[in-house]
Amino acid sequence: MGTAKLAEVEQEQETSAWMVAHQALSRLAKERAAADAEEGRWLLAALRSATHVHLGFGSFSEYIERSFGYKPRSTQEKLRVAEALEQLPVLSEALEQGELHWSAVRELTRVAVPENEQEWLAVAHGKSVRQLEELLAGKSPGDGPSSPQRASERRHVLRFEVAPETFALFREALTALRRSTDSSLDDDAALLALARLALGGPRDEGRASYQIAVTLCAECGRGHQLASGELVPVGPEIVEMARCDGQHIGCVTPRVANDSGSGSASMGSPVLDNGAHVGANVHAEGDPVHTHTATNVCNPSDHDQVPVLARAKQTIPPALRRSVLARDHRRCRVPGCRNGNYLDVHHIELRSEGGRNKAENLITLCGAHHRALHRGAIVIEGTATAVRFQQADGSEYGRIGEPQALEAQTKVFSALRGLGFREGAVRAVLAQLQGEGGLARATTEQWLRAALAGLTPPRSRL
Repeated sequence: MGTAKLAEVEQEQETSAWMVAHQALSRLAKERAAADAEEGRWLLAALRSATHVHLGFGSFSEYIERSFGYKPRSTQEKLRVAEALEQLPVLSEALEQGELHWSAVRELTRVAVPENEQEWLAVAHGKSVRQLEELLAGKSPGDGPSSPQRASERRHVLRFEVAPETFALFREALTALRRSTDSSLDDDAALLALARLALGGPRDEGRASYQIAVTLCAECGRGHQLASGELVPVGPEIVEMARCDGQHIGCVTPRVANDSGSGSASMGSPVLDNGAHVGANVHAEGDPVHTHTATNVCNPSDHDQVPVLARAKQTIPPALRRSVLARDHRRCRVPGCRNGNYLDVHHIELRSEGGRNKAENLITLCGAHHRALHRGAIVIEGTATAVRFQQADGSEYGRIGEPQALEAQTKVFSALRGLGFREGAVRAVLAQLQGEGGLARATTEQWLRAALAGLTPPRSRL
């Protein structure tokens, strides 16, 4: 078997492994939901028949703890949900059929009533437990999804299980903190002050909290990231991430010896210092404006590079970046994401394709979702105030569709970007093919052929 064929087989085996795992976990999730529904019914039956009394246990909680390992609080919650589901046949069936998992049903039973349970079920599909908690906050039993949240403030509970010496040291730290502030701090204020002290105080949100340098060749468009003295090639999605939110720090001029042993060529490969996740690599107005004539400039390690001093420019003005982060509450905007560290600011209409530095065109993303976006695994459309998140196959984000279709379209997206097609054009042709519906069960090769037929060949940089 040839090397290329062997690599293809190995790749197919690796891909099929994750699909098998996903299918197995999906099956188990449905079985777990059905088991939770059955468990709740039998817990109620055991409580009502006083099973623990007949077995000689002092309480029902003790009986369940010895049988299942549940703590009393967990037992009470399971009983509450099971009792509520007796009056909520729609949610009960959704749990039994695996449409919703128990944690989602647990939250919905806090507010749903027979008159609106169908409405709550429709809203809950595709949402994480955290999203449901936020949606239900401030609502009372009987309220619908559109009912206003009446609670003006929400309190959160922190629980820790620590060793005795850790507990003692923590109490001493809080006492010392209260003493140093010369005021009577409640637990909330004391913990807030302690956290700020550990984090080292406020940071300049006009720039990211960490920086990585990326070099971009102005002619071929390929990017290289510095890694302990070595320039490592990076994919087009990393280059696009840097275009969204970075800092341009100038260009380099290589010294390339010609056949006569003298002379040099001018290169426009910017050396950039990131103001975000992966580094900046573009001129303030878009693509790099310098060019080079050396034949080997695509390999930045082949020649010495001399920086051309220039004033550093942020892709996004610091004041605008701070405003966007504040508007998005300094967290990733992807539904259900809890990441609030190392945030990037993404151009919905791509900066490299004419997108402007306007608040409505900017959205906060964590590094993981930012990369997934430019890799083609997710799609973001609309504006910052009316944004839509989708999976690669065009379905609503959070609703996991057919794994093969998601895999094929993500691979096709990456392949076309690697061939030099613009990201916006690739997204448009894939959306068109999704709308036609003829490739629902197509292979990656079939998707690629169909997409290429609808694209105009990219203009060569050379």
